[in-house]
Amino acid sequence: MIAGLAWAYLSGQPGPAFVEAVWFGSVAAAGLWVPGLANQVTLARAYLAAPAFVYASHQDFAFLAIVVSLAGLTDLVDGTIARRFGHPTMLGGGLDPVADGLFTGGLVIGLAVGGTFPAWLALVIVARYLLPAAVGGALLAAGRRPELRHTLMGQVSTALILVLVGGVCLFRALRQDSSAVLNAAEVVIPVATIATYVNLALTLRRPARSPEPG
Repeated sequence: MIAGLAWAYLSGQPGPAFVEAVWFGSVAAAGLWVPGLANQVTLARAYLAAPAFVYASHQDFAFLAIVVSLAGLTDLVDGTIARRFGHPTMLGGGLDPVADGLFTGGLVIGLAVGGTFPAWLALVIVARYLLPAAVGGALLAAGRRPELRHTLMGQVSTALILVLVGGVCLFRALRQDSSAVLNAAEVVIPVATIATYVNLALTLRRPARSPEPG
């Protein structure tokens, strides 16, 4: 929380700093109810959603690269921490895609606001994460306990989104033409999103294993 507020203050922009401070405070309050070191590392991606939005919307690609790198690092190590110092839990399985969705959503919406990314494609990416979360919430509300875990197609689509969106940002940061990467993203990301939905539907039809507590 202290590091987040310091980050917001040092940004030097009153409007964005206020938005970041409110976001950091909200995520920190939610994090009080999240147990486990690995889950706190996962939650770091939710913290980084606000800086990603601010830097992307202002086309500040140098700082955006730092934010994306930090988010990628947390994505690499949270699972390792869970396996080394405890064990993967249902909470961790559900928190990971939520954190991915918040960070990626903040990033692509910021890019769309800043004119770097088409708005329709940003909405496709947001829907890629929002619909599975909504389905999971609806199942829980209906009294079902879906097995919260990564699917192969979900992991592939997330990797493709990060590579393509990151590629657009990298080309823009280097002042190079990003149209080829953007054209690829406009085809690959919608196809990967549809494939993720199909894979999710097939996964939900399988009998779920008994979830572990926590």
